[in-house]
Amino acid sequence: MEQADEARLLERIRSDQPGAFESFVSLFEDRIYRFGVRMCGEREDARDVLQDTLLQAYKSLKTLKHPGALRSWLYRVAANACLMKRRKGKFEPERELSLDDLGPRDPDEPRAEIPDPAALPDEALARSELRQTIRKAVAEVPPHYRIVLVMRDMEHLSTAEVAAALNLPETTVKMRLHRGRLMVRQRLEAALTGEGAAGEKR
Repeated sequence: MEQADEARLLERIRSDQPGAFESFVSLFEDRIYRFGVRMCGEREDARDVLQDTLLQAYKSLKTLKHPGALRSWLYRVAANACLMKRRKGKFEPERELSLDDLGPRDPDEPRAEIPDPAALPDEALARSELRQTIRKAVAEVPPHYRIVLVMRDMEHLSTAEVAAALNLPETTVKMRLHRGRLMVRQRLEAALTGEGAAGEKR
């Protein structure tokens, strides 16, 4: 949805037009739920994130100061809900890897965005475990890197939108995205070669 369309939708909500909030829910609920699954790793947690986000939206959308920032604001609410869920979780990595640990084995190999499992062809997914491998690799990345990775490479927000959603400088977003991609790359390589993270033995 373009910013102009989002602004019109927000104006409908502010004016209490019939069906306006329902249109908002229909437009964003699948996206927010998918984001919650990718961030939290559990469908039950993702449903809670969706419910919390929609409730906050219902309470706050009429007072949103910048209509053009609707999507960034919505992801900020969802991101906060996800991070609150993860603080209660049991599976956060205790050790943050260095960039030296995460470098690709071939220094001349070009870097690429992390593939979105949902965008892979169904037939290919049926023949491989790539989807699950990618999900597991992303889930193992520390939350403050994972959230940038998911927003940029899977939700396809721009760097500016991610920065606005997380209230971070764009340079910080780029750094975290770079490091998050390296972490996922390293984990995918480890999964293919049977090695532990950063060369650790299983």
